[in-house]
Amino acid sequence: MNNLILASASERRSHILNDLGYSFEVIVPVTREAFYPENARRTAKENSMLKNSEIRRLRPNNIVLSADTVIEFNGRTIAKPSCMDEARSFLREFSGRTHRVLTAVTISGPNNLPETEIEESSVTFKELDNTAIEEYLEKTDPLHKAGAYNIDQHGEMIIKSFAGSYTNVMGLPAELVSKWLKKIQ
Repeated sequence: MNNLILASASERRSHILNDLGYSFEVIVPVTREAFYPENARRTAKENSMLKNSEIRRLRPNNIVLSADTVIEFNGRTIAKPSCMDEARSFLREFSGRTHRVLTAVTISGPNNLPETEIEESSVTFKELDNTAIEEYLEKTDPLHKAGAYNIDQHGEMIIKSFAGSYTNVMGLPAELVSKWLKKIQ
């Protein structure tokens, strides 16, 4: 697919799309992200649509794929931590508990209007003490990941189990993306 654009700065999303065998161009959208503290689903959907809309406006003859991942935990929206202290706080809160990972994916093309779907997975954390949290943070960069973690980067240190799409927890549900791109080709 020669005209596919990934509207994302996420290396994980690029990696997933590359692993699916697609060639694509990355254009990072510059948008002001929406944040609804008590509505994770709306936050993810609106941000994915905003990213898609910006790149689609710039490149209307291309297929544009965008996504946004947030965590829903105890009725709250958890996005990327703003600092290391907030990352620690997120991991402490998740300790021994389950949360939902929501990734909204939007795809549009020259002959079709944007379509958005939200993929949902659940993740259960191990019981984490301060030592386990610090060891995890020493091995990762939590600041660019929803909830301050990456299942694919030392996830075994903190995650007890998950249900749903593994790649969704990483930030781009491969199964949904494959289905859509095959339909568009």
